[in-house]
Amino acid sequence: MGFLIDTCIWVEIEQGHLAPADVAAITADAPVFLSPITVAELKFGAESASSGEVKQKRLAAVHRLRRKPVVRIDETTGEIFGGLAAQIRAAGRNHRYRVNDLWLASQAIQHGYRLLTLNGKDFEDVPGLDLVVLPRPSRV
Repeated sequence: MGFLIDTCIWVEIEQGHLAPADVAAITADAPVFLSPITVAELKFGAESASSGEVKQKRLAAVHRLRRKPVVRIDETTGEIFGGLAAQIRAAGRNHRYRVNDLWLASQAIQHGYRLLTLNGKDFEDVPGLDLVVLPRPSRV
């Protein structure tokens, strides 16, 4: 068992609103994995930064995260994704705005990982997902 960590967790750590120890308190000794979806979202955020200083800080955070093992997306991940999207659509909910979340969920389901997020509502209706919701850090 391991944990796939949602992008929002890494963003909160990079911004100093969440400590790595907060995540470690949940994951304990279990391995922590990174998704290429998360790398893409974080890279987009870095490249879209409003200043060069913020961009460099975000790129440095992305670089540090690259030390984590990356879970690959393959044809099995695609099959799981297609099934989840169809189930969500059949239940009358829109899957289109949730594409990245469904890829993360698909990877977690495929590998038997728990998905750690701050955004429980984004994943609560995904069948078969072992979801762990970390409470949002309070802002000072």
